[in-house]
Amino acid sequence: MNLKYKRLSIISLLLFLLCSCILSISAGAIEITLDSLWRIGWKQLFAEDLGGFTKQQESVLVAIRVPRVLLGACIGGTLSISGCAVQGMFRNPLAEPGLIGVSSGASLFAVMFIVLGGRFFHELTLLFGYYALSVAAFIGAFLTTFLLYKFSVRNGRTEISSLLLLGIAINALAIAFTGLFTYVATDEQLRNITFWSLGSLGGANWKSLLVILPFQALSIGGLICFGKALNALALGEAQADHLGINSKLINKLIIVLAAIGVGSSVAIAGIIGFLALLVPHLLRITISADHQFLLPGSALLGASFLVLPDLVARTIVIPAELPIGILTAFMGVPMFVIILLQHRKENRLL
Repeated sequence: MNLKYKRLSIISLLLFLLCSCILSISAGAIEITLDSLWRIGWKQLFAEDLGGFTKQQESVLVAIRVPRVLLGACIGGTLSISGCAVQGMFRNPLAEPGLIGVSSGASLFAVMFIVLGGRFFHELTLLFGYYALSVAAFIGAFLTTFLLYKFSVRNGRTEISSLLLLGIAINALAIAFTGLFTYVATDEQLRNITFWSLGSLGGANWKSLLVILPFQALSIGGLICFGKALNALALGEAQADHLGINSKLINKLIIVLAAIGVGSSVAIAGIIGFLALLVPHLLRITISADHQFLLPGSALLGASFLVLPDLVARTIVIPAELPIGILTAFMGVPMFVIILLQHRKENRLL
């Protein structure tokens, strides 16, 4: 993939994201035209009221839609680039954080914090305050990813069968414990647990965006730097080591950065499945398998692929709101089946 084509593809994805954000900000139960949009934006930036919009439109745009769209873009980009990095690390397009149990591990620790927080996580709450739930989800994501890597790598080689089977076991265990906590939860805790299970951006505000932004920026910014290393790892860890790549260190850093991204995303929005599987594979089969393009490309396309389904989720059943995890599953399951059949034909699944 030449540099000119790579730049053109990135610019195209960036423009697609920009259009997706503008559409999502404008559409909804209260419609905001493009003319009103730029007038409100001018007032917020320069404190000059040009008129042409209502107070209700301004309040909805500034307090609800803008932070929600930005949060969706951050989470979609982080989940997708994490999925791309994990796939590159394991050298298998099925190894995304949700499928192999990382999202379930993060969600389980978040559910544990919701139900047992006051009694068992008191010190964590005192230490991190509002960030405590994100930290709990990060711990769950990190432990899950570490276990997956530890048990799926033997003699320097990744055993894909062990990876997938362990991921299935972790998902099943997380579902079992979530069911247990659901049984003992109060009504308020039960509503929060349901939120984690289905995924939603309904609680988005400027505070939640500012809380998640450092984690997301660290995850995306860090993972983008591993494009060359993941290209070398695609040849195998032994060959990558001969090329001067410290594969063990790279794998550990990817684990930490992916766990930070997935953990913080689950802590704010719950489980949003299949996005990390769908986006990198779509770019891989349509444009390029070069990780120097795939990583930033996955972040940009993933941001759009969460912003647009969120628009559908909050407008398709007005005044109610459809959980966004349902829509991403509808998109992701067919793609997963296609990948499965493709690799089955090539005898490369396990």
